[in-house]
Amino acid sequence: MKRQFDPETLEIMDRPQPVSPELARDLRNIRRFNRWFGSYALVTSFLRRWIRPTARLRVVDLCTGSGDIPRLIANYARSVGAEVMIDGIDQQSATLEIARHLSGDYPNIDFIEANILSWQPPEPYDMALCTLALHHFSDDDAVRVLRRCRQLSRKFVLVSDLRRSFFGTAGVYLLTATLFREPMTRFDARLSMARAFSFSEMHDLAVRAGWENFGHKRFRSARQAIWLEAA
Repeated sequence: MKRQFDPETLEIMDRPQPVSPELARDLRNIRRFNRWFGSYALVTSFLRRWIRPTARLRVVDLCTGSGDIPRLIANYARSVGAEVMIDGIDQQSATLEIARHLSGDYPNIDFIEANILSWQPPEPYDMALCTLALHHFSDDDAVRVLRRCRQLSRKFVLVSDLRRSFFGTAGVYLLTATLFREPMTRFDARLSMARAFSFSEMHDLAVRAGWENFGHKRFRSARQAIWLEAA
């Protein structure tokens, strides 16, 4: 199955739009996907390795969406007695408005509206994450995203995404024909899987981005991750 990517066809959630019930429902569905189909478990498995009790870390989450990954990180850090300051970066103002509303009880999370390919923070982070977003980019821009992740973090980098396959595609079509039938979710989920990178393509992107000695692993529910960690 060849990757299908047309830069003129945007996922609905990526199009300029105001806050709306449709957008809020779609972001809620994404959070459910993340919880039920392994993305939270995947990220948490790395948090257990990288966030130690009493640690103090600065974290950036790229393409943060409604901020569920920053909240997951904040909750985990609190549970082990670590201190984290988290910046969530996204260029969709309506999505960030929803993220800020959902994160009102998290004073250690800040949301910044910016294009992740051009945004320049004042100093590096200890940890950079990008979850379920790489497939939104062309091959060349995906390489740029991976380079940015490495530039942003001096210790840990985790990029996780969908893994394109026949069974993953069939599963997405089944889920969006039964449980997740809202038009925005159905359109975006199916397009996301068509745009996702295969396992070998993800590896090649990391090599093109200059990553060395990186980890790469398949995870359940058509997920995969690549990562870098300080020795």
